[in-house]
Amino acid sequence: MSETVTGYIDHVIFRNEDNGYTVMVLKGTKKEEELTCVGSFPAITQGASIEATGVYIHHPVYGKQFQISSFTEKMPEDTYGIERYLGSGAIRGIGAALAARIVRKFGDDTLRIVEEEPERLAEVKGISEKKAREIAAQVSEKAEMRKVMIFLQKYGISLNLGAKIYQKYKESVYTILQENPYRLAEDISGVGFKIADEIAARVGIHADSDYRIRSGMLYTLLQASGEGHTYLPREQLFTRCARLLGVDESYMEKHLMDMVIDRKLVLKEKSGETIVYPAQYYYLELNTARMLNELNIVCPEDKELVRHRIELIEKETGTVLDEMQKRAITEAADRGLFILTGGPGTGKTTTINAIIRFFEGEGAEIRLAAPTGRAAKRMTETTGYEAQTIHRLLELNGMPEEERDGHSAKFERNAQNPLEADVIIIDEMSMVDIHLMHSLLLAVVAGTRLILVGDENQLPSVGPGNVLRDIIRSRCFPVVELTKIFRQASESDIVVNAHKINKGEQVQINNKSRDFFFLKRYDADIIIRVVIALIQEKLPRYVDAKPFEIQVLTPMRKGLLGVERLNQILQRYLNPPEDGKSERAVGDRLFRTGDKVMQIRNNYQMEWEIRGRYGVVIEKGVGVFNGDTGILREINEFAETAEVEFEDGRFAMYSFKQLEELELAYAITIHKSQGSEYPAVILPLLSGPQMLLNRNLLYTAVTRARKCVTVVGNEETFAEMIRNEKQQKRYSALDERIRELSETTGDNNTDGEE
Repeated sequence: MSETVTGYIDHVIFRNEDNGYTVMVLKGTKKEEELTCVGSFPAITQGASIEATGVYIHHPVYGKQFQISSFTEKMPEDTYGIERYLGSGAIRGIGAALAARIVRKFGDDTLRIVEEEPERLAEVKGISEKKAREIAAQVSEKAEMRKVMIFLQKYGISLNLGAKIYQKYKESVYTILQENPYRLAEDISGVGFKIADEIAARVGIHADSDYRIRSGMLYTLLQASGEGHTYLPREQLFTRCARLLGVDESYMEKHLMDMVIDRKLVLKEKSGETIVYPAQYYYLELNTARMLNELNIVCPEDKELVRHRIELIEKETGTVLDEMQKRAITEAADRGLFILTGGPGTGKTTTINAIIRFFEGEGAEIRLAAPTGRAAKRMTETTGYEAQTIHRLLELNGMPEEERDGHSAKFERNAQNPLEADVIIIDEMSMVDIHLMHSLLLAVVAGTRLILVGDENQLPSVGPGNVLRDIIRSRCFPVVELTKIFRQASESDIVVNAHKINKGEQVQINNKSRDFFFLKRYDADIIIRVVIALIQEKLPRYVDAKPFEIQVLTPMRKGLLGVERLNQILQRYLNPPEDGKSERAVGDRLFRTGDKVMQIRNNYQMEWEIRGRYGVVIEKGVGVFNGDTGILREINEFAETAEVEFEDGRFAMYSFKQLEELELAYAITIHKSQGSEYPAVILPLLSGPQMLLNRNLLYTAVTRARKCVTVVGNEETFAEMIRNEKQQKRYSALDERIRELSETTGDNNTDGEE
């Protein structure tokens, strides 16, 4: 039950300036009364008197604390309190000695003088007229902020969010909240449509308000971008928006055209229907298409010389390249932009290595990158050349959220400061979304060769867009698709079965394979017991790997075999509680030292470091990304931090508040496994929604394994996944934007050849 306490802030123990989280000591009128308080406060200073509402909690290390949910700042009522307040640092330029002189001069009238007649402060020795004006401005600002915070609390706005709103709008916040609170959703990170809609309802704005419908349409489109779409068909937009707002679809048409005129939305025609973009996504696609076309220049090399150098590479490496691989090298040499695609076992890595050798022979500066740390590490291992994540290649700068556009990172490498390279090779392109592709292209100047490598049959990127597939489908750039399965790869049933699955052919599950097994089980709990036995006993010896390196992949988050339930059970068996292992509960998750964990959202500001011998830091940077996995090495209750070591050797320190960005990763969704490769993959399959049990998902899961795939479950579900070609449609039109621009410049290369 909520209680109220009053007192003054004696001192601040800890404060996080990013989120306002504060630990402080509150003292009552009697000196022996002392209370540790915690909470998020927009601006708070020592000496301030407050009345706070909250609940008492018990911290396992620090004992009794008062958790503040709301507070009001009160002006001190006696000369002792006034002196304490002024001398606490609440006002810049006034220390304890000067505060004492001010109070001696004006007594109980001090605060009135400061607020109403600040010029009189110049009567005090040590205060000039200029300094008096500066003090007055500060006092006025603080008084106005207090007033605004009290006003915002009436509408259920938290202190932390209230501070952001005040910093953005200052005194105009009153007008904005009364007239159009939906502006908050557009202008302020952390305020979505739902929060703005709640505020609007409290203010009394009608359900069919123009502002509400326009904001709802934008929100619907941005929610769709979270599903991977860059646009929605008009009818689908209207239906979704009407469901969200609880109003008739007929309200939408008028506002649609108004928002087009206001340049919030862009309308285009596609296949006979009207499609609606949020303006930012239309221009992301359009500018991406423009930059791709600008890179697509012909750089003709002497054909005989290229053929001779390919023969030399074969001789030096002892490899025999087939005609498609040789053609790939030729296209890479001849064109500014080249795309290499193909499934597992078709020789993509061999081809990349040959392309690297070719350009190395020309003395070219070559840069390699992939979307994730794991994919970059694998690229380094298979090529022998250092590869980076695309974010590190572009030198992510860790700019605060409020200084970004809320959707993408900001990089030091851009159009003004492009990458210094002759050849850039990007692997695992199926994972690259439209934001990252746009940022990459900004940093690549025409004349640099850009080589994009990936498997278009993999799942598309988590973020919006369908970049690799759209580039290939545009038929405007040279593309080589490798289809021949090489002899060594053809001995692997993982590779053979992956290609069968991709073609919709049924797979033999007679367990005569050396690397593809099917264990038929029909009960979820029995399936889980088998999975545990495989991880703990069977597979580590078979694939020469540690239990933590074996990955459980599942199609879904919820359900008997979903990620959430599997992780709770697997944690119990693979990392049980022990003396000396610290634990920390975050919502319904329990983290334990030694847990396998995954970052579940992009954090562009998270600092990391790479350590050498004896723990010496050899590299620092910022940015931890959705899908990065690692081990929770330490939980420090005293400092309220947890340290994670990621697979690529980076260490990152999380505050307890940031642990909501992590989840257990003993089991992960197949979507989250994109770009990764594991010694062994276990796939529990029983039943689930048809949309999640499809061929594309199964193909992605199988191709994540390097040495062994084990499916545990119902063979009918497995067969149905192979038959099920349906996958969630992704609305993107980068291919159309490419063709439009290509036709305009008269450079449409429909067959991918010169």
